[in-house]
Amino acid sequence: MPQLQQETHDVLLALLRERQPRLYHHLRQVGRLSAMVGRRLGIDAEKLDELRQAGELHDLGKTGIADSILNKPGLLSEEEWELMRGHTVIGERILAVAPSLAGVAALVRSSQERWDGSGYPDGLVGEEIPIGARVIYVCDAFDAMISDRPHAEARSLDDAMHELHRGAGEQFDPRVVAVFESVWRELAAPEPVTASGHRVAPVPAN
Repeated sequence: MPQLQQETHDVLLALLRERQPRLYHHLRQVGRLSAMVGRRLGIDAEKLDELRQAGELHDLGKTGIADSILNKPGLLSEEEWELMRGHTVIGERILAVAPSLAGVAALVRSSQERWDGSGYPDGLVGEEIPIGARVIYVCDAFDAMISDRPHAEARSLDDAMHELHRGAGEQFDPRVVAVFESVWRELAAPEPVTASGHRVAPVPAN
C-alpha cells in the first residue's frame, strides 16, 4: 500500500479515536473481521487492504452527525434517522478528498446497502453492491449487536448469529454470512490442548 494512503488512513482513524473511543474500538474490530472474511472469500491482497481500511473508516461520516443523535439513549425519530442515514455519504465525501482513498470511499458509501435493495444511499440490489461493502455490512452488524450501545444492550453471541441467519437473503448476502460464521467460530473456538497440557496455536486462515 502506498505510504501516503496509509498515513491518511491513520490520521482519520486517530481522529475517530480521540472523538469517540468506543466507536474507534468497534471500527478496529470491523476492519479486522472484514479482512479475515475477505481473505476467506478470495479477495486479492490489494483489495483486501482496501477492505480493511474501509471497515475501519466506514463510520467516519458520523463525525458530521450531532452527538445528541449519536448518543441518544432511546429510539431515534424519523427525522433523526434521516440524518443518521446520511453518514455514509458524508464519509465518502471526506475520503474523496484523498484520491488514493477513492476505493475506500466507494466501499464506505455502500456499507449500508441491503441485499434486497432496501438499504441506503443508492438502493443497490444483490451483487450490484460491492463485495467489500457486503462484507463490512455483516461484520458491522454482528459487532454492533454484541456491543452495548446508547439505544440497545449487547446481545448474546448466539442471538447475534441467529439474527445474521434470519437476515441472510434479505438484509445480508447469504454467502458472506456463511463465511463470516465459519471465521467467527474458528476465532471463538478454544485452542486445543496437547497431552502435556500445552495449548496449540491455531493455524491462520488462508
